[in-house]
Amino acid sequence: MPTPGAVSRTGAAVRTTTLRTPGCSTATARGARLPAAGVKLSALPGDPFGVAVTADGRWSFVSSPVGSNAGGSGGGISVFANSGAAVPKLVHSIPASGVLGVALTHDGRYLLAANGTGAKVFSVWQAEQGGPHALLGVVTNRPTSVHRLLGGGAIEVAVSPGDWFAFVSLEDSGEIAVFNLRHALASGLRATGFVGDIPTGIAPVGMAVAPDGRWLYATSEIAGRLAAVGGGAPLRGAAGTLSVISMSKAETDPAHSVVATVTAGCSPVRVITSADGSVVWVTARESDSLLAFSAARLLTDPAQSLIARVEVGEAPVGLALVDGGQRIVVADSNRFGQNGASSNLAVVNVPAALAGKPALAGYLPAGGFPRQMALEPDGRTLLVTNFTSQQLETVDVANLPLCRGPAAGTLARCG
Repeated sequence: MPTPGAVSRTGAAVRTTTLRTPGCSTATARGARLPAAGVKLSALPGDPFGVAVTADGRWSFVSSPVGSNAGGSGGGISVFANSGAAVPKLVHSIPASGVLGVALTHDGRYLLAANGTGAKVFSVWQAEQGGPHALLGVVTNRPTSVHRLLGGGAIEVAVSPGDWFAFVSLEDSGEIAVFNLRHALASGLRATGFVGDIPTGIAPVGMAVAPDGRWLYATSEIAGRLAAVGGGAPLRGAAGTLSVISMSKAETDPAHSVVATVTAGCSPVRVITSADGSVVWVTARESDSLLAFSAARLLTDPAQSLIARVEVGEAPVGLALVDGGQRIVVADSNRFGQNGASSNLAVVNVPAALAGKPALAGYLPAGGFPRQMALEPDGRTLLVTNFTSQQLETVDVANLPLCRGPAAGTLARCG
């Protein structure tokens, strides 16, 4: 990542002023209401949580922890065919209780869904074909006294390059579980592959693997550690953290793999990286902000690593880079029903944000509690799960606007 005042590898000038991490706030940014012609909402019988798209763009998988298309109260995986139509078509449903965040292995053979203290493993081919044995088994660790008391709370999954290892954030017990996925699959999932736990702050949720595979970035909603016994659900409105984890160390000695931790606003919940890995983006849910960190400075000068901050809508959660990394779409969930606020999708101009200029282009409509996102490989369609309104949203992101000011129709110099 460039030094202050230089130009990043993405061509965006970086602001020279030092930024402070934001405090807790419910003050949202004013923004234009963007044209909704490219947005479509499709009803689902379940509460959609995670979403993943195959590398060839032909199939999408949506997890529902309860009330899924699988027809029961236990949840499942809904399989959609992407046939070039504006909205994917639901073709199969796989019963699977309590599944949350999902991730595909890089070879396209397996779908992992966070569950319990690990993840359920599905055959992608069986899922696509509607076969009866799509659910192959689980990778899980042995529940400890903390897990039994608080629950594992598996919420997100990440897979290492080469598909050797899987990482599962355990929101309730304050850890990230590490699994030797290759070993577990080679045993027919008779072996769990459990390697150990990475200690984090309270309520770890989001994870992102650096493009070069060297680092795992993870958010925790609250700084600090859970007590060995006790704890409970974290309180809202507290400073959380972003941690940098050595992937090689995590695979051999998880307990000592965290190499840097910084404050990342109030209740940071999701994280992604730029395509070149130089910028790490985080949604700070209780700060109503999108934050950008320099990946290099997180290691060399953590106190100066925050390089951009953009105020967005209420309680941002999911986020995705679109338009070749020139825009970020942020899911403003309004999860807690703030008075006067609504759920929407904020569109942010990346070069403007990194240069410290006005960067909020405006807001697209969303259903209730937009949560997770996945971009189809052609880069034109973004899939968004709307949890409480039971909808899958498709957004045409090919022609998003550059930037607009607070008043609709007022262009701002931001790019």
